[in-house]
Amino acid sequence: MEDEIEFIIDTAKENMEKAIDHLKKQLQNIRAGKANPAMLGSVMVEYYGAQTPLQQVANVNTPDARTISIQPFEKSLIKDIEKGIMMANLGFNPMNNGESVIINVPPLTEERRKQLTKQAKAEAEDAKIGVRNDRKSANNELKKLDISEDLLRDAENEVQELTDAHITRIDSILENKEKEIMTI
Repeated sequence: MEDEIEFIIDTAKENMEKAIDHLKKQLQNIRAGKANPAMLGSVMVEYYGAQTPLQQVANVNTPDARTISIQPFEKSLIKDIEKGIMMANLGFNPMNNGESVIINVPPLTEERRKQLTKQAKAEAEDAKIGVRNDRKSANNELKKLDISEDLLRDAENEVQELTDAHITRIDSILENKEKEIMTI
């Protein structure tokens, strides 16, 4: 019986960790003031008839805080890379110099910063909902077991502690992202 309880709690913990990992990925796509190669994570490029992630057809780096440089592995891809960036609708205007694609990352306006902060808060709230759903699933599984009320209460308390710890982590991650977005 102890093994089943432990298994349910471990599964809940694993699912809560996945929610936090997903939140971190989502927040990476929200751009803060400075250039970051992760900003182009959603860009797909037409490569020999297939949609391919930009990172698989080019080197993406940031020579300075306001510039992203994309060095394609094949020069013939420059036009496709520019098209892919425009199709991703990230608000960037790519330029090419015949060798590489260069993106100047404009500084964020105050209004845009507030929009991005709201977007980050929405992503954090989604992660919290995921963690709470994992708690609910774990508690439902625990109630299905044929165990004493004391064991059930202890297991539910452990699940609640896990939930509280993960929600605190989500709040901390959000707070850091908000600072990053609002820093000029």
